[in-house]
Amino acid sequence: MENNPVAWFEIYVDDMGRARKFYQSVLNISLEKLEDPTESGVEMWSFPADMERYGAAGALVKMDGISAGGNSTLVYFSCEDCATEESRVEAAGGQIHQAKMSIGGYGFISIVLDTEGNMFGLHSSS
Repeated sequence: MENNPVAWFEIYVDDMGRARKFYQSVLNISLEKLEDPTESGVEMWSFPADMERYGAAGALVKMDGISAGGNSTLVYFSCEDCATEESRVEAAGGQIHQAKMSIGGYGFISIVLDTEGNMFGLHSSS
């Protein structure tokens, strides 16, 4: 494998407005509306991304027939200090599953749930 293994991620949601507000509040970012590539009624809002930099880009997606939750894949968002983003989770309507904890030489993580029941991680080196 020549590149990093993740090229794109999608977080499926049931209520796009609620989900957008949650991620924008917790991560202190603005999501950008993407055009529906299939013209099938898919609603997508992308996370800020620079394709020339390290890491994967992704989007919140609302699509008929695909429900939020499930949690078979865990996405980690990179942070300066994951405790900062973690501190915004409950006020934004989410839940903290695992408060900031050390993962040894790999830094620190927090595991949280969004307003749609999706679990995701926050990762920082300190």
